[in-house]
Amino acid sequence: MLSNLPPATRALLLANFGIFLLQLLIGSPLEQWFALWPLGSGFEPWQLVSYAFLHDPHNFLHILLNMFALFMFGTPLERYWGSRRFTAFYFVCVVAAGLTQLTVATFDHSVSDTLGASGGIFGLLLAFAFYFPHQRIMLLFPPIPLPAWLFVPLYGLAELYQGVAGYQPGVAHFAHLGGLLGGAAMILFWRITDGAGKR
Repeated sequence: MLSNLPPATRALLLANFGIFLLQLLIGSPLEQWFALWPLGSGFEPWQLVSYAFLHDPHNFLHILLNMFALFMFGTPLERYWGSRRFTAFYFVCVVAAGLTQLTVATFDHSVSDTLGASGGIFGLLLAFAFYFPHQRIMLLFPPIPLPAWLFVPLYGLAELYQGVAGYQPGVAHFAHLGGLLGGAAMILFWRITDGAGKR
């Protein structure tokens, strides 16, 4: 199955699962160095990328759902764009999500770390809705299939509401929104520079 995946998506999947295994073996030292910590609480510049390869070692669903989404949305996007553009897009979304989370953490005076690939995944979700708007996406609950062009704005609004309302405080809702914004900025940039957003 992995051999049929485009190379960048395959590499990201393997890297995330491999690092997750290291987390299970080594534990907190990896998170102390490579999770995204707020400014003044252990932040280092490389964490704006490295945090996206760490997941909650006590919650297997965290990495499982993120990697399933990477497989579902990353595969068609990489085949559409090519590996180079796909990789650039993914990491721009990761960094944009991290910067958004740092900004919110600064205003909230948070001292908690952030980890997970969700910021990059939300960027891919936005791109999927833009390039494949009529493809249907369905959550497990409620099990209602929606076209991608409708699903993504509704999901984004839900994330905004949950972030402002403080719902699920352990979830980095604003990082998700930052990933969406980073993805939108990249798509806009490509449409300005080459008019197509394709190789």
